[in-house]
Amino acid sequence: MVKLGLNIDHVATVREARRDVVPDILKAACEGIKGGASGITVHLREDRRHIQDADVLILRRKIKAPLNLEMSAAPEIVRFAVKIKPQKACLVPERRLELTTEGGLDVLGSLRKIGSAVAKLQAAGICVSIFIDPDIKQIKAARKISADYIELHTGTYARCTGKKRQAELARLRRAAVFAHELGIGVNAGHGLNYDNVIPVAKLPFMEELNIGHAIIARSIFTGIREAASEMLLLINKAK
Repeated sequence: MVKLGLNIDHVATVREARRDVVPDILKAACEGIKGGASGITVHLREDRRHIQDADVLILRRKIKAPLNLEMSAAPEIVRFAVKIKPQKACLVPERRLELTTEGGLDVLGSLRKIGSAVAKLQAAGICVSIFIDPDIKQIKAARKISADYIELHTGTYARCTGKKRQAELARLRRAAVFAHELGIGVNAGHGLNYDNVIPVAKLPFMEELNIGHAIIARSIFTGIREAASEMLLLINKAK
């Protein structure tokens, strides 16, 4: 079965709007796990716009599911991850002015820097994935620096409709198959919601989908446990 990784960044976004202590990040994570999430994902951005260092610390200590730390390859963030030792880390691109991650990491263009980050994280016992576009050259680069997984950027797929969406889905399929042939695990995420998730969950060799905004948005009306459960039901329907 394809697993659901629940991204709870936007629970922290609501909290940081008032610099308050509510809503509680740990409670949100626990509710998501009760709803069927196999792991919790948070992005510790360099500007700390939502998730804070203390959030990562408490989640690492308290949740009974793997913690996946999305992060840039900045030395400060790598040092923090090595110290905290989340079960998983996903290297992503990061630009200060973006609202959210806008595309895949250019592994090919920063091979030495990203390779160094991967090596340091793996030496600390952390399973490392790299968030990339479904591009064969980028997958080859990820293999060259010994990434354990790739996470395919599904944002373009999510924004398209009609024939363009089908073409992007085919591109994702080719990427998933190619990565598997190279011995790299395959995850995916970004822009996935209750309307578009099933075709991605059906992709060959898919292991985990990391989904945040759609679930947190739904949870305003249903609660996080129910919103996560509804998403997992769709993912399971794909198989």
